Amino acid sequence: MTLHTIGADELFELVSPAQAVQALRDALREGFDPAEDSERSSVPLHKGEMLLMPSSLPQASGVKVLTVAPDEPGRELPRIQGQYLLFDGPTSAPIAIIDGAAMTNLRTPALSLAGIYGPLIARAEKKNEGLKVAIFGTGPQGQYHEHTVRDVLKDYAEPTFTFISRTQPEGLDNWAEAGSDDAKAALADADLILCATTAPEPILGADDVAEDAIIVALGSHYPDARELSGELVASAQVIIEDRGAAEREAGDVVMAVEEGLLSFDDTYLFKDVAADKVDLDLNKRIIFKTTGMPWEDLALAYAAYQAREENN
Repeated sequence: MTLHTIGADELFELVSPAQAVQALRDALREGFDPAEDSERSSVPLHKGEMLLMPSSLPQASGVKVLTVAPDEPGRELPRIQGQYLLFDGPTSAPIAIIDGAAMTNLRTPALSLAGIYGPLIARAEKKNEGLKVAIFGTGPQGQYHEHTVRDVLKDYAEPTFTFISRTQPEGLDNWAEAGSDDAKAALADADLILCATTAPEPILGADDVAEDAIIVALGSHYPDARELSGELVASAQVIIEDRGAAEREAGDVVMAVEEGLLSFDDTYLFKDVAADKVDLDLNKRIIFKTTGMPWEDLALAYAAYQAREENN
């Protein structure tokens, strides 16, 4: 079998953000259980870490290998670099190598939107104006999340965005400084809040957001780091990708549980939400805590491979 190479530009041409969201939802609705997925492993390097994310579905298997550099002011190279190696399911032959950082940039916001897709669309259908979105973090993930929200909501009134961070990046006008009155107002009014930071301690509390806010916390995948306060997590309906993965990596939930504010038995599973088996109260807060799992990259890698085969 031919081994294809799919670069970053081609990946985003093959799979749109909205298609990526749907691919993740489809995998769960077709019966895949994230509890069966392989664990992500981390290997310490002399500088940074290496992440290994293997997974298997009936139609394909694969592994993403990434290096993650420490935050360094003035660093010109990307912080995350790597590749995804995709294998055919029936033959186990390698069939594609895909830019790993691009895969992460496609998968991460797709996961964020897939987990809250139903409530988000219901909110968009209910409002006569565009949804108000606040994004903590102005790096690549913050901006890819904006693109994904726009694509998912393209059939509804155009959303408005406020980016929030400590320092203003160049070329970003719709920005508010963290802790400022503008930032506080944007958070209080936001329909959707996306936290895409590397903050190890809470940047968002229960008094900062509306009673019916939809929140995604995606920045941390360590059990002792969190973007949301325990009180905020306890005040919401909490969705997790998988209980085992959340217990290992979802610090926002783990620490709230340790503080006695929440139990894992109180949380909802992504697979059940995607399959419409959960009746969420849209008038109350909804939090989706993500850490990223290997099956998600595999589902999108195979979607890209299929699209490439169909185009040729």
